[in-house]
Amino acid sequence: MEQFGVRNPATELGTIGLGAAASVRYNLMEAHLYEEAIRRREADLTADGVLRALTGQHTGRSPKDKFVVRDATTEDQIWWDNNKPMSPEHFALLQEDMLAHAHGKDLFVQDLIGGADRDYALPTRVITEFAWHSLFIRNLLIRPERSALESFVPRLTIIDLPSFRADPERYGCRTETVIACDLVNGIVLIGGTSYAGEMKKSVFTALNYLLPERGVMPMHCSANVGPDGDAAIFFGLSGTGKTTLSADPTRTLIGDDEHGWGENGIFNFEGGCYAKTIRLSAEAEPEIYATTRRFGTVLENVVLDEHGRPDLDDGSLTENTRSAYPLHFIPNASESGLTGHPETIIMLTADAFGVMPPIARLTPEQAMYHFLSGYTAKVAGTEKGVVEPEATFSTCFGAPFMPRHPAEYGNLLKELIARHGARCWLVNTGWTGGAYGTGRRMPIKATRALLAAALKGDLDNVEFRIDPNFGFAVPVAVEGVDTAILDPRSTWADGEAYDAQAKKLVQMFVTNFAKFEDHVDGNVRDAAPGMPVAAE
Repeated sequence: MEQFGVRNPATELGTIGLGAAASVRYNLMEAHLYEEAIRRREADLTADGVLRALTGQHTGRSPKDKFVVRDATTEDQIWWDNNKPMSPEHFALLQEDMLAHAHGKDLFVQDLIGGADRDYALPTRVITEFAWHSLFIRNLLIRPERSALESFVPRLTIIDLPSFRADPERYGCRTETVIACDLVNGIVLIGGTSYAGEMKKSVFTALNYLLPERGVMPMHCSANVGPDGDAAIFFGLSGTGKTTLSADPTRTLIGDDEHGWGENGIFNFEGGCYAKTIRLSAEAEPEIYATTRRFGTVLENVVLDEHGRPDLDDGSLTENTRSAYPLHFIPNASESGLTGHPETIIMLTADAFGVMPPIARLTPEQAMYHFLSGYTAKVAGTEKGVVEPEATFSTCFGAPFMPRHPAEYGNLLKELIARHGARCWLVNTGWTGGAYGTGRRMPIKATRALLAAALKGDLDNVEFRIDPNFGFAVPVAVEGVDTAILDPRSTWADGEAYDAQAKKLVQMFVTNFAKFEDHVDGNVRDAAPGMPVAAE
């Protein structure tokens, strides 16, 4: 076996059963990975010097094919309603066969870090058969100093072999695609998919399992900090504006997707960004747009024109087109990935029912309720005449990556909010003046103005009203914002239609939260929508 690159001799791949690989390239940097990817015809070079790769049939995650090893340790730790179990015997067999599958292959290794806070960092080794996957994960995780690689010892090892095809009967999985996580021993096996995001989310899943035991809250959120050190975190599902609203030129970006909140404050899990690029424009998001033209970036499933230039408006392969780039490609990004405890917590939703106000203040109990709910709404589709919104509840704003029970994360968040006195806000970037199909999207200018006021503390002393449906506090008037949109009912032509829609949405919340009621205290249950009415 030929071996190249900087590594720790004590942890070479032969030590874990991969000694029969044809060659191993450790910790190659961008230019060499470009060369290998292009030479192997894994990817194309765009006219701007970006590496473009296609992932075939898998253009997104395969959550139904993700498994967690169920053993004596994890039996009572994992939320099995949300995580598919795999027996230790099946995992061992899968691992053995994947190691055998790697015989004679050229492999690429990156030794990286998950977690910018050294006290909680997870040294992670990622072994791939694609050079472009190696560059992708190098962009996304934290890159240690080259001098540290000679003594690097991983605590998490990811083996990523897209050409491996799983046998469901043999391994107890569902299809030829498998993502199997042994969280106790720190091994993740990925086979049958070329979608690179599986590697990134495997690290997030591992940290979501490990950190709560140490009192650290893992979060699917973006984070930034103002010039005065006032940190903020932004929870939100896809389409709510999490990336856009946290990318504020007046504030320093800590990270756009995954963070921890521990004893020392907030820390980014990653060293890069994985931004959606569909219909990305230079005018609306210039910093992210610029990365799609920069050497070192990996574009995923982006269509190129006849001149090799990316067509970011073309969703013919998938709407989930992506740009993977290191964090320092964003001009106002933090170098350390660290900041203090958050003063402000923003929970974003895009309410397509047109019911929620553009901003509301949450008590710690309401914050936990809405965190566990993880609500947003999406439009039902693009077919003519289909205008009914569809509610989405993804608990903790990231259910697919939460191995533990949501209440464990919710209680931890509630405790941290109380301890550090963070202000909590629910911000609706969805529809006003009616539901989707009748109303209009919340003006981005108003959202930014309300968000800026919340971050500056300007809303601390304004007059509030209690929303009769949700029970949270809503500002009556905010300087520079049309007062009408602060009262959603007033923006509807038919007030009774609004009431009916609000009643419908409240019931959706109540129905969804039923599964959490036995896991939270009475104060959180009392924070449910409609409770003030019910108590009368």
